[in-house]
Amino acid sequence: QVQLVESGGGLVQAGGSLRLSCAASGRTFSRHAMGWFRQAPGKEREFVAAINWSGISTYYADSVKGRFTISRDNAKNTVYLRMGSLTPEDTAVYYCAARYGGWTDVERAWDYWGQGTQVTVSS
Repeated sequence: QVQLVESGGGLVQAGGSLRLSCAASGRTFSRHAMGWFRQAPGKEREFVAAINWSGISTYYADSVKGRFTISRDNAKNTVYLRMGSLTPEDTAVYYCAARYGGWTDVERAWDYWGQGTQVTVSS
């Protein structure tokens, strides 16, 4: 069992940066791929980024590639999402997810979810 708690969301101006954190409980954190998804108002939840268990491999949606960076610290059971060059289109609730094994951009394939943290980008 893995429990996830996100933090770091808030209000930021367009062009600004924000770092989200996701603290995980459970001794098997290092065996899980970790991911970030987001859901904007009126839209379905979408894949943002993922990182494999070791932190060596990362994957991004095209919409955030080059602007967002996912990383993890297995000693701290934490995964991060550094977001830069933010635009109003990045406004959404951001969710952390965990999956035993490899990553995928398919939402239903992820096993554990956090409660989400709101990110609002003003123009």
